[in-house]
Amino acid sequence: MSDSASGCTKPRTSISEAEVEALVRGICFKTGPPRTLGVEVEWLVHELRTPQLPVTPERLAAAYAALRTVPLRSALTVEPGGQLELSSQPATSLMECIGTVSADLDAVRTVLAGSDLGLVGVGQDPWHSPRRFLHEPRYEAMETYFDRTGPAGRAMMCTSASVQVCLDAGYEEPGPLGHGRRWWLAHQLGAVLLAAFANSPLAARQPTGWRSSRQLQWVEIGAGRAGAPPLDGDPRAAWARHVLDAPVMCVRQDGGPWDVPDGLTFREWTRSAAPRPPTHEDLDYHITTLFPPVRPRGHLELRMIDAQPGDDGWIVPLAVTTALFDDAEAAETAYRTVKPLAERALALPAPHNPLWLDAARHGLSDPELHEAAVACFTAALDALPRLGATTQVMDAVRAYQDRYVIKGRCPADDFLDGLNGTSLPQSRLRSTGGTPTSHGPSHGKDIRT
Repeated sequence: MSDSASGCTKPRTSISEAEVEALVRGICFKTGPPRTLGVEVEWLVHELRTPQLPVTPERLAAAYAALRTVPLRSALTVEPGGQLELSSQPATSLMECIGTVSADLDAVRTVLAGSDLGLVGVGQDPWHSPRRFLHEPRYEAMETYFDRTGPAGRAMMCTSASVQVCLDAGYEEPGPLGHGRRWWLAHQLGAVLLAAFANSPLAARQPTGWRSSRQLQWVEIGAGRAGAPPLDGDPRAAWARHVLDAPVMCVRQDGGPWDVPDGLTFREWTRSAAPRPPTHEDLDYHITTLFPPVRPRGHLELRMIDAQPGDDGWIVPLAVTTALFDDAEAAETAYRTVKPLAERALALPAPHNPLWLDAARHGLSDPELHEAAVACFTAALDALPRLGATTQVMDAVRAYQDRYVIKGRCPADDFLDGLNGTSLPQSRLRSTGGTPTSHGPSHGKDIRT
């Protein structure tokens, strides 16, 4: 769902602490009836037939130059390591969103196939170490900042990919579709979605011990940068405090390298006005450098789902998540289902509490997460006809439920089963070009129209 990062762009003037709080409270939860949704799909780009081989930066640059000439309805961006991301425009229905992004992905795959490149849906590159493709001041500063605390930041920047579902914040009033309930549900149900769609158990060709190594990266980056605020109060106030108390990643400069302060929070920056007073533009930018599992951007951006295998694998998490949030009956069922899990999330905000850590490490082999996932998928399947989903989309969700959820499995388990001590499941991870493949959740059916 492509829009501005925070919506609070103003003339280049300094901003006070009180103004920051008022602006963040005013723009990050735009309430009203849930009417639109969107999706952001990230992909690793590798050799079409042998994705374990590296691709030179020159080949990536040439392919991306060709992509810039292709008319797309979604926004196409390149991530620091050369990953591609398609961000849909806000859609008024699930099927509109699926149709638009699917058509754009078909066009992207066709262009990439002309360069013998393809898209790979996996949360963490299982073969290659982080290598930065983009060399811009933003990413130079990010790398400097992340390197202070370990390798997780570089891995997140350069070797990770996800499916991010974007939903309206919800009504101002309480209830299943109210913004307070949806904010809470996103953080509790988020752990179930993380476990059900975990798809990154390898790094450097070896098991990491986690079903979602991508989520482990976010944990290791730290709570100030990649954590959620506490859920025990008003969402607007909690998020405003979080924005103010989060460390500043960098101070942008018009020329030369950007400054990377050590330990300076945005609140402290507004009070000290050093190395220069922060501006409205700095606040906008600061918000884009926060990576919580649920990020309020006017709408809610759910960021916990690993990229999925197959051409159409991203459609299942989009459909399930939309059904559990935008159908009132399914939302109530999801709320009642995950409410008992909240006891495991009391110690710390997501993703650093035991519930999220267990979801990332164990996937649906965790008994409570397994039980919750079965109930939530069942509720989603009941709701999808009410949201106008086609039979093909519902069949894909049902096939995923049968293949993984009922059995207490997730796509990461396919990786681990295929290792056999030495080899990777190459057939499952084959890069996809212009021709639809049959090894993803769609089982050979075109579920996009």
